[in-house]
Amino acid sequence: MAGSILGTIFRVSTWGESHGSAVGAVIDGCPAGIPLNEEDIQIYLDRRKPGKSRFTTARNEADRVKILSGVFEGMTEGSPISLIVENTDQRSKDYGDIAELYRPGHADYTFDKKYGFRDYRGGGRSSGRETIGRVAAGAVAAKLLAGLDVKIDAYAKSIGPYTVPDDAVDIRYSRENPLCLADRETYEKASEYVSSLIEEKDSAGGVVECRISGFPAGIGEPVFDKLDAELAKAMLSIGAAKGFEIGDGFEVSKARGSENNDPFIARNGAIDKASNHAGGTLGGMSDGSPVIFRVAFKPTPSIARTQHTVRRNGEPAEINISGRHDPLVVPRAVVVVETMAALTAADLMLRNLSSQYTHIKDFYMNK
Repeated sequence: MAGSILGTIFRVSTWGESHGSAVGAVIDGCPAGIPLNEEDIQIYLDRRKPGKSRFTTARNEADRVKILSGVFEGMTEGSPISLIVENTDQRSKDYGDIAELYRPGHADYTFDKKYGFRDYRGGGRSSGRETIGRVAAGAVAAKLLAGLDVKIDAYAKSIGPYTVPDDAVDIRYSRENPLCLADRETYEKASEYVSSLIEEKDSAGGVVECRISGFPAGIGEPVFDKLDAELAKAMLSIGAAKGFEIGDGFEVSKARGSENNDPFIARNGAIDKASNHAGGTLGGMSDGSPVIFRVAFKPTPSIARTQHTVRRNGEPAEINISGRHDPLVVPRAVVVVETMAALTAADLMLRNLSSQYTHIKDFYMNK
């Protein structure tokens, strides 16, 4: 299967299926000398773990990560880092009835057309469980970035019709509630909304917002590999992600140039911007302001309502999806967005080392 590798220097390959023996990732290109242990990664995996509230699937997985290679005496070695998380609570029998049916909103049909067969147990590679490898690898990237004073925070910006006001974002509170919403009032309304959907055997979508702070100016490439383009690719590769915008996003279509431009100013002896409509990027490169973007996620397609579909032979059918499913993906997608941003940022920062000859001379001549 092609397309399971992300990155140019900091390269990540994820592997495994939802109901296979395990899932994981291999990182190639991680520099040596970064302090790293399993708990550094586990912190992130615990944030995406199922079964933590009534708003997530009841699948009971420990999701404990093991580092198989690339780390010695608590430090990265510069060699490939192999990470594994065992699957321990599969119930493949829950999917036996849909082996010949195409679930609405899922990749069953497209998998069949591409490969001629599919793993119907939980969706195989198309399952949300594939994101474990992304999160584990992204945790390593986040550790690299932390040593460079780059910090990434993601949180739920909206769920269904309820949106956190821009002036009310509280990142700390988003870590304290099961919907990961960054505002208490919005959380209370959204939790009632999601609870009503659960009773109606339905699901909800939402938006995750992410901020990259401390990102130096000049990261990203000016043509095809723009910072915003690389972030968009990473985010839209997440299952259920259907939209991406950076800065003011689609709202810029309603603004005038005089309103949308970010004036440059001098602040504390450095060049800064008076506003940040651009979301921290100019010409495909970071401008030193916080990078702010949003990812829209569709409602979970696995719902317990009767839905119309067809069998593999084209015969009309109805389907009732059993098993354990999230009523919305947003709370567990928050950490996926955060770690995918870390993977993108780390790779682009490493690539940037070759952008100027002086960088190369400083490295090789000042030893």
